Amino acid sequence: MGATVAAKNKAIRQEALREQLQAKGLHTQVLVIADKLENGYMDLEASQINALKASADLKMKMINKYMPDLKNTEITGEGGGDLGIAIKVLYE
Repeated sequence: MGATVAAKNKAIRQEALREQLQAKGLHTQVLVIADKLENGYMDLEASQINALKASADLKMKMINKYMPDLKNTEITGEGGGDLGIAIKVLYE
């Protein structure tokens, strides 16, 4: 039972952090930086480009820490149990 409570608390904290990151708009800020680098790189000094890259990297690390890639998502069955496979015979 303790593991279930801990998992629920972790999910609650993770959801709160996701909401906080969304409120800060970090994902939008990263897109804006990418646009600046893509469209305005000819007008930027090397130090400005490096600063923008560092800023985007830090923001992406924050995003990835609290919103992991979907490839890491586990799929479980009902109630967190194992998935079941049902085979239906159509022809006899």
